[in-house]
Amino acid sequence: MHHQSLKQFLAQGRDALAKGPIALILVEDEAAVEATLRHHLGLGFKAVVAFMPPELELADDLSGVLHRVDHDVVREGGAQAVVNAVIAAAPGQWLYYCYNGEFLFFPFCESRTIGEMLAFHGEERRDAVLGYVIDIYARDLEAHPDAVSLEQAYLDKSGYYALARHSPEDPGMPLERQLDFFGGLRWRFEEHVPEARRRIDRIPLFRAARGLTLHPDHRFSDEEYNTYSCPWHHNITVSIASFRTAKALKLNAGSSFDINTFYWHNSVKFEWNSQQFLDLGLMEPGQWF
Repeated sequence: MHHQSLKQFLAQGRDALAKGPIALILVEDEAAVEATLRHHLGLGFKAVVAFMPPELELADDLSGVLHRVDHDVVREGGAQAVVNAVIAAAPGQWLYYCYNGEFLFFPFCESRTIGEMLAFHGEERRDAVLGYVIDIYARDLEAHPDAVSLEQAYLDKSGYYALARHSPEDPGMPLERQLDFFGGLRWRFEEHVPEARRRIDRIPLFRAARGLTLHPDHRFSDEEYNTYSCPWHHNITVSIASFRTAKALKLNAGSSFDINTFYWHNSVKFEWNSQQFLDLGLMEPGQWF
């Protein structure tokens, strides 16, 4: 179904929000749009909603299986505006959000659906899932000047770390079960990345609730949503393979000419499966066996 605006979707697209989990795909440009949509359609979401500029075209088979909303994400408030509007319209539903050129992986996603994973997670009294945005990038930037290549994607196999997250009210007090995570291209090319955007942690999967809001830094107003696990054992975490940082570094005039390649001695070919993230310690299965 095609909706002419975010406002129209919220008024007339309630069938898409009636049952979760629901994927919200925020399309900023033309990079890997259809690949992103097809990947998430294959994970078992009850509905996939694409927020995208009206001038972009989609294949006919995609148009028939998702909700398209004409909305310029870049110019109209970014992810925060879209996600917060949907939270208010769909309390109680599991939501997921990402950008085009990003691909969700969770433990054993090749044989289990996102609904099954979230049902298990909810039974552990968790309303949010911590995710790590793992940069992927084309090896040959001359052949792929926007750093996007589905066939020749690479990622860093090491260089990831976490630091204690401190309370804004009391900088000397670490927050319980919260960490700031770093690594990937935002770490290796940090001189080109504003400090506030260097973290790679995100809460991409969460249960909408009345009064809940997403902040610009991808954290939520409810601090429990920002924790990596419950107090009594480890919980599931997920990874999002993302071309977004590589694309920005190569297309931004301030950094493009300083970067000839993202490939280095710790680069490995991206295998497009969850086991690779598990093997590299970039995803936690928790009690999910």
